[in-house]
Amino acid sequence: MKISISYKHLDLREPVEEEAERCIEKLGRLLKNFAPDLVQLHGSIQRRPRKTEYLFSLNLSLPTGVLHSTGSGPDVRAGVKMAFAEIETQVKKHLARLRKHYEWSRRRPRAREVA
Repeated sequence: MKISISYKHLDLREPVEEEAERCIEKLGRLLKNFAPDLVQLHGSIQRRPRKTEYLFSLNLSLPTGVLHSTGSGPDVRAGVKMAFAEIETQVKKHLARLRKHYEWSRRRPRAREVA
């Protein structure tokens, strides 16, 4: 997986790197079926002007599609956690769609009406 994180007007690399490393390990387990050189993760973090809030956005490029998520919070780590949690749910949904999980689920037969 190719990873790049850009920082806009911030000097908070250390907490972002620590939190992102944990979340990337979890994401790597979900994406083990894809070729590692075809998966790209790009993140950018910035501080919102006039607020004490940080915005973290993620773009995950897969061979079968592109996923996007954002997370914001009063703390840098909170924004990173929110963005990775959102992209993780999107990846799970995307993988279920690729496996055509919706076709395999059994449907209940209609109940016969008693006349």
